[in-house]
Amino acid sequence: MSVTAENAGAAGAAAPRHAVGHARWIGFRTIIVREYGRIIRIWGQTIVPSAVTATLYFVIFGSLIGRRVGQMGGFDYMQYIAPGLIMMSVITNSYANVVSSFFGAKFQRFLEEITVSPLPNWVIVSGYVGGGMVRGLLVGAVVTVVSLLFTHLQVHHWLAILAAVLLTSAVFALGGFINAVFAKNFDQVNWIPTFVLTPLTYFGGVFYSISLLPEWAQKLSVANPVLHMVNAFRYGFLGTSDVNVGLAFGIMALAAAALFAVAVGLMNRGIGMRD
Repeated sequence: MSVTAENAGAAGAAAPRHAVGHARWIGFRTIIVREYGRIIRIWGQTIVPSAVTATLYFVIFGSLIGRRVGQMGGFDYMQYIAPGLIMMSVITNSYANVVSSFFGAKFQRFLEEITVSPLPNWVIVSGYVGGGMVRGLLVGAVVTVVSLLFTHLQVHHWLAILAAVLLTSAVFALGGFINAVFAKNFDQVNWIPTFVLTPLTYFGGVFYSISLLPEWAQKLSVANPVLHMVNAFRYGFLGTSDVNVGLAFGIMALAAAALFAVAVGLMNRGIGMRD
């Protein structure tokens, strides 16, 4: 009898744990589905602009200027910049989706409904970040198709491509979440993308190899995390990189873990939730 009672108690304890895990999964999935629906519903704002911008970059920088530049790093210039342009679209869209969506939840006052739910904060953060990654990957895929209209993309290492794009998307989605937590108006939502994100991406080796820069500028460029992300992604396609690829993945993984901890910590403390 005691053995039977003990087994029944263990089964009873396992059932609530299973129910809690299932409820968390449903909550996480619901946020992802909501974000995906939002992305598709306003596709003219979320997907098309990046495709048009990438096309203009390829026409102006690739076709017109690229003829004068010649080869870059032993590759055709248009082929060299293609991974950088794909990664730039992933960065900007992963960031933009989360910062706009989470701030919109604060602005429209339905964030309270999410925070009072039984979902732990780490699930809420994961859901919004997952939504940002969905948009980043969708737009990245579209820009990849655009790239194939202008140049040939060889694949050197599939795993490096997938790891680089997933980690980069996660890092900037988390950055967008933190920006949205502190933002008190729409102007503050745009500050970071305008004054931080854009300079980092343009000086992140998207359009050039840092080997062309003076030595002091090369050392300064290495401090730019976007340079490591772009080069890790480019390595997956072309097998070439201006930085140590192992170090680049280490930086991305550490940044993702640190930003996730910060985002969950901010949620736990309620910072920015009642503004």
